[in-house]
Amino acid sequence: MIEFFAQYGLFLAKALTVIAGIVIVVGTLFALAMKQKTSDEPKLEISHLNKQYKDMSKALNIITLSEVAQKAKLKADRKNQKAKAKEDKKANTSDTQQKKRIFVLDFVGDLQASNVTRLREEISAVLLSAVEGDEVLLRLESAGGTVHGYGLAASQLQRLRTRDIPLTVAVDKVAASGGYMMACVGNTVIAAPFSIIGSIGVLAQLPNFHELLKKHGVEYEQIYSGEYKRTLTIFGENSEKGRKKMQKDLEETHQLFKQFVQMLRPNLNIDEVSTGEHWLGSRALELGLVDKIQTSDDYLIAALDDAELVSLSYFKKKTLLEKFGDMMSFRSWRGDQALEQTRPPMLV
Repeated sequence: MIEFFAQYGLFLAKALTVIAGIVIVVGTLFALAMKQKTSDEPKLEISHLNKQYKDMSKALNIITLSEVAQKAKLKADRKNQKAKAKEDKKANTSDTQQKKRIFVLDFVGDLQASNVTRLREEISAVLLSAVEGDEVLLRLESAGGTVHGYGLAASQLQRLRTRDIPLTVAVDKVAASGGYMMACVGNTVIAAPFSIIGSIGVLAQLPNFHELLKKHGVEYEQIYSGEYKRTLTIFGENSEKGRKKMQKDLEETHQLFKQFVQMLRPNLNIDEVSTGEHWLGSRALELGLVDKIQTSDDYLIAALDDAELVSLSYFKKKTLLEKFGDMMSFRSWRGDQALEQTRPPMLV
């Protein structure tokens, strides 16, 4: 009997130890989540690029001077700063017109145009604060992706044009397909000479394993309602009717893409540039896809003396629980995609 109670007590102690450990881990995670809740609120980061450029120029100039010249330069700069401070103070107390602002936004696109969430918040911030004379520069880099993702991104940029806020889109590397769908919204499109521009077309593709499964005696069944709920499939046998329907959908989407570009750039020979081809920046200028050969850096430096350059970046840190949830949903999504796609995604 004593041995029984001893073993029971040992078992109880182990069970309580495990339970206590679980409680401590869960409590720690909950405490971290609550602590992050306040620090991880969405933020709009604002940077004054004028100061960054001027500080960089000043540092480079000073370091290349002799020691005597450096002291003289620093003394002259302090004197100029005091004089400028007085001028700014005097200007602030008068009706002197302030410099225009150029809001600088960045968009680096993936297949899903995921950064459209950031873009919409940044544009909302611009619309809430912009006054007459202000402008927007979008530094764009994207090779395209899903139709709905880039359609929404282009619609966000159209909000600026609707409010008559001049938009310049700068393409230093690539704005192709869905990327160009965004770029063409700009009142002005500038591009580096060897950037990739164009690719006005629509694509859908997926593998088909039907013959492989059939060879190994594996049957695949799919039940659906609605004649065109499924046009092409990964594992089943594709019909000619389904292929024709998919082709028709692609043609309709391509036509809408062409109409969208033509509406925003009416002087384009749309039939010439909507073949799905892409061109380097210099050739794109000749075709009318862009307005000027210039990098975003040259654009900003040229505007340095006449405008306040304000960089906006909206971001939100994810909590541990959100990161864990994203990981689980990503795995679930990949699993669903591996199993079957009712319709292959259309890409621009």
